[in-house]
Amino acid sequence: MRTHSRLHTFIGISLLAITMGGLATRPVLAAKAQKPPVPPVEAIRKQLLKLPYYGVFDFLSYKYDNGAVTLMGYSYRGTLKGDAERAVKRVPEVTSVVNKIDELSPSSMDDELRWKIYFRIYDDPFLSRYAPGGGLLWGHRHAFRGRTFFPLGPARFPGTEPAGDYPIHIVVDKGRVTLLGVVDNESDKTVAGMKAREVPGSFNVDNELVVDNPTTRDHKTT
Repeated sequence: MRTHSRLHTFIGISLLAITMGGLATRPVLAAKAQKPPVPPVEAIRKQLLKLPYYGVFDFLSYKYDNGAVTLMGYSYRGTLKGDAERAVKRVPEVTSVVNKIDELSPSSMDDELRWKIYFRIYDDPFLSRYAPGGGLLWGHRHAFRGRTFFPLGPARFPGTEPAGDYPIHIVVDKGRVTLLGVVDNESDKTVAGMKAREVPGSFNVDNELVVDNPTTRDHKTT
């Protein structure tokens, strides 16, 4: 009888220890499962990148300041401006949105110019790695070394964050061309501008590509 009693006592203590041990580890496991919160600037970028019709002929840029968002850029498709505003408002930290995105006027001549410049740039052997599937992945697929993508912003949108999967955006408005985005070096920027200017039919080409130069950027920000 004593043997049975001791056996039952031992089993009871063991089960209690296992139960208490499991309870003790649950908070630790739960804590490890929690993901760090996404910064509002990155959350806004992700929402914009989800827009199905945001492409190489558009350009979206934004500022975030303590809940207030200002949207800027160019919309090639008529619905993109409103869609971008609705997407940004889904971010919990966003309290207000000022929408300054310019809608580009429909034009068959501008469309022809867009596509000619697109193929001239993205089919070029020197720049083909920037094309989709060409080896470079930008936008939300890179953390950009944990810093602001454009520390000073492109000339038209100073101090803003860009959003887009295409490194080189081609904006055409009434025959005037603007290249916006980012490239690896000054040579790539120069070649992209040359390729755009080779296409007949434009009144002017503004090359506002930003060079992603970590050495220069780190020196300026320290």
